[in-house]
Amino acid sequence: MSDSAKKVAILISGGGSNMEVLARDMTGDHPARPCLVLSSDPDAGGLARAAALGIPTAAIDHRAYPDRAAFEAALQIRLAEDAPDIIALAGFMRILTPGFTRAWQGRMLNIHPSLLPLYKGLHTHARAIDAGDAEAGCSVHEVTAELDDGPILGQARVPVLPDDTPDTLAARVLIQEHRLYPAVLRRFADGDRTRLDLPPVVNIN
Repeated sequence: MSDSAKKVAILISGGGSNMEVLARDMTGDHPARPCLVLSSDPDAGGLARAAALGIPTAAIDHRAYPDRAAFEAALQIRLAEDAPDIIALAGFMRILTPGFTRAWQGRMLNIHPSLLPLYKGLHTHARAIDAGDAEAGCSVHEVTAELDDGPILGQARVPVLPDDTPDTLAARVLIQEHRLYPAVLRRFADGDRTRLDLPPVVNIN
């Protein structure tokens, strides 16, 4: 890692597909490098993916702590060892307290599978289908104290098809997540916080 590269800690809870895409993009002339993949679940498949890429990993099992404050204190201690410049939440399935988000405000990103401000929280694809929306997508935003509510840094869109299920729609949105998140992180690490809207997907296959 060059002295000038920003250090990025990626927080996960599951398989880590977005984490892997981010990590693989942070090479060459990219202004950042991954310094740690940290999981809230010691059995998360993303830990093995990260290790295979040569990225240091750690797991802090949220179930081992009596409350969110204690869990987040452990997160902060582990993060301090690597002193990241940026935190990228990539399928991190724990709601963070205002105390944690304030400590990292302006330095923490999240990807959410909806076109924010629509459908904050869970079950985004089912909610888009139930609402009869013509399109769905994903958003990268800065993390603030309010859930899925920080400044939007980028979005990508896909059509909602007549025969879509939550699973089929999620699969198409995930492809766009893998395009959008690396592009936004690269710009963010370079100091560019202007919004990036990827061209809508026309070919749905």
